[in-house]
Amino acid sequence: MAKKKTVKKARRRLFILGFSSIFVIVAMTFTIGKYWVEIFDKYQEKKSLDKELIHLKEKEEELKVDANKLQNPDYVARYAREKYLYSKDGEYILQIPEE
Repeated sequence: MAKKKTVKKARRRLFILGFSSIFVIVAMTFTIGKYWVEIFDKYQEKKSLDKELIHLKEKEEELKVDANKLQNPDYVARYAREKYLYSKDGEYILQIPEE
């Protein structure tokens, strides 16, 4: 009879240990999976932000060039005549439609 009690206790311990082990493994797998998803999302966000950074640096260079050009009064006058159809005294503006 004592042998049956020890066998039952051993089985109970094995059951509890097995259940606990499975629970820990599932919890760890879930946590690791969650972190992998977060890492993947951050990686995708980094790629997107890197592309945006490159685009913004190109835009910055273009704006710096435009700012330097706008320091020249001749360029400003020519730009205003072309873009906003301003004219000098005695000058006529003829607009030709684009095809």
